[in-house]
Amino acid sequence: MNKPSMKHSKRSRGGTALAAVAGVAAAGVVLSVAELVGAFFSNRATPLIALGSTFIDFTPPWMKDFAIATFGTNDKAALFVGMAVTILLLACVLGIVAYRKWALGVAGVVLMGAVIVASVVTRASVKPVDALPSLIGTVAGLVALRLLVTRLWRMREWPDQAADIAAKEPDRPATTRRAFFAAAGITAAASAVAATGGRLLGAARSNVAAARQSLQLPAPARAAPTVPAGVQSKASGVTPWLTPNKDFYRIDTALSVPEINAQDWELRVHGLVEQEVRLSFQDLLDAQLIEAHVSLTCVSNPVGGNLAGNAKWLGMPIRDVLKMARPKPGADMVLSTSVDGFSASTPLEVLQDDRAAMLAIGMNGEALPLEHGYPVRMVVPGLYGFVSATKWVVDLEVTRFADSKAYWTQRGWSERGPIKTMARVEVPKSFAKVAAGKVAIGGTAWAQTRGITKVEVQIDGGPWTEAVLSDEASLITWRQWSLDWDATPGPHYIKVRATDGTGELQTDKRADPVPDGASGWQSVMVTVE
Repeated sequence: MNKPSMKHSKRSRGGTALAAVAGVAAAGVVLSVAELVGAFFSNRATPLIALGSTFIDFTPPWMKDFAIATFGTNDKAALFVGMAVTILLLACVLGIVAYRKWALGVAGVVLMGAVIVASVVTRASVKPVDALPSLIGTVAGLVALRLLVTRLWRMREWPDQAADIAAKEPDRPATTRRAFFAAAGITAAASAVAATGGRLLGAARSNVAAARQSLQLPAPARAAPTVPAGVQSKASGVTPWLTPNKDFYRIDTALSVPEINAQDWELRVHGLVEQEVRLSFQDLLDAQLIEAHVSLTCVSNPVGGNLAGNAKWLGMPIRDVLKMARPKPGADMVLSTSVDGFSASTPLEVLQDDRAAMLAIGMNGEALPLEHGYPVRMVVPGLYGFVSATKWVVDLEVTRFADSKAYWTQRGWSERGPIKTMARVEVPKSFAKVAAGKVAIGGTAWAQTRGITKVEVQIDGGPWTEAVLSDEASLITWRQWSLDWDATPGPHYIKVRATDGTGELQTDKRADPVPDGASGWQSVMVTVE
């Protein structure tokens, strides 16, 4: 094909902007076709999921901390928005480059396709064949880009003189512009249909959610102890003692929630053991299950933060699994691995004692929600989640800290993560305005496996006043507290601290979450009117 000269003086006015539109439309084709084809493959084979997961893998700790502190549990949504903006800008650039120099545009698209494919094939539990959706999407996007850019090449030069701009455009350029916008519109519509079809087809092919809903959990061999009636703080507005599943915090590295058929799930226990063990989901259902209320805390939780929750868990004791495997002398760590490649390093002795560490299959009386690890996750009281709470767990390797490094340990976090003593003020909230007189102050404190024996409150740097502790359910759950305060008009600062069951006072030394959890006393400012 003989295309017009690509010198700037011969290009259509506005051609660069239209080329950017062509690039965006072509990018839409890449993603939507890959989404459609990916419905027949692993959900981690789609470009957005693979790219996002790869980005998370290479995220430095300070950026992860910033994202969680800024966006909280919406950090993944923020990542998707950032990715969308980045893809939009890159698509505009590639469209313009292809318009001006087609060979360079092709090279750019191929390079981006190679990056996507590399991101896909390096994911855990992904086979080489799962690269097909990205390859097919890249080819389809390249074809769409060629068709759109060709229409731009065929456009004749628009008037150069300002006086001529109002003149009637020749028939061919006007017709060609309409043809370009029509082609771009059809491309966008087709992309939307393909993407929607891919999602619907993927949902139709997956029966994991339905299987989870129909799962009947067995009764535990050892039920959770009865919860005392007075566990809830008397201060109105304090978070519920038992966290509903829908409100339980979620912090993990999975950009797309893994969908695992429970019938296909298998756990391999190996490494420094006398006997390798493989367990099916039915093996767990048939085991002597235990039930326990356990509070979990994320290591990224800042002072006063809400990345903590309390739930009733049902599962098989991990110590029973390890008894079957019989760890060898010298082993001191269990490296647990998720189906999506995340790993955690848990001290071996913690999984062998009586603290109710379990392979959980139930949460608050129902099967684990998909986003919280269905069909099986680890729950280990007393340790931050990054070294213990592996979701979608499929592998336990008995090893040594000196020989193996877990996901976050490789990124500068500590090998062991015992939960620090923490207390937080939940009511009144920081910067709240309250009426003078009797004001209820309340909140939650935790020191899993050690318990909470005292919570103290300080107003404006005055003496510490002991708060009223709510009933204690166990040493592995959080404990709530309350205090009535005679509030006088003006601004006031409320500070809180806790003492654990060993008699150790919560440290006032401020520390960031990296590398082993935040510390310090929380202080909130309120205005009394």
